[in-house]
Amino acid sequence: MSGGDTAVIIPAVNEADRIAATVKAAAALPGVDLVVVVDDGSSDQTGRVARAAGARVVRHSRNRGKAAAMETGAEAVRLLDQEDSPRHLLFLDADLGETAHAAAPLIEPVRAGQADMTIAVFSTRVRLGGHGLVVRLSKEGIRRATGFEAAQPLNGQRCLTRRAFEAARPLAFGFGVETALTIDLLRRKYRVREVEVEMAHRATGTDWRAQVHRARQLRDVGLALVSREPLVALYLRRLRRWR
Repeated sequence: MSGGDTAVIIPAVNEADRIAATVKAAAALPGVDLVVVVDDGSSDQTGRVARAAGARVVRHSRNRGKAAAMETGAEAVRLLDQEDSPRHLLFLDADLGETAHAAAPLIEPVRAGQADMTIAVFSTRVRLGGHGLVVRLSKEGIRRATGFEAAQPLNGQRCLTRRAFEAARPLAFGFGVETALTIDLLRRKYRVREVEVEMAHRATGTDWRAQVHRARQLRDVGLALVSREPLVALYLRRLRRWR
């Protein structure tokens, strides 16, 4: 892989069954010359399988959450970048499998200078086991904070310029990262565009693990939104100065 302008970053936890297909599809995208998988404390062979598929793998010794994995992946790319021509950053979920090949439309507006961040809108909806509470919370929070009407506010398939990514740091904790990215970049006048793509990931189920996952999503999105309310944000800034 050489001569491209885009790096793919894939946070992954226990995705050994799908990560190889995702890596191979991502590596074949036009302009992609680097795929970084961040193995976020997996207990299976995710990292080994990803490396065998052609990815560079960075491993967390314990699970640190999606936002931390994104930051780790972006730092790994930065260390490999040329200082005067940083790569665009395309974040993809590990369970996309072969559908990751359809991510090219996310890169194109960023490459053309028409957007600073693109967000995927899946044209084929996967039926989820939840009731949309977290999606509604995120969508309403983004609308209230910025006026932006997000179609799929929690979609993790996003392409950003390096400048936009750095402007959004530090990222919000855990599953609040997508909601916060959208709010923070729009408030800083970066251009955000949603792009329809033919991609799909594994649907969440209805067992206790899926319910715990949704509870964590709800918590993290709520925390991201609360911390971005003007009065709360002012208090947090003052608290950091006092420390």
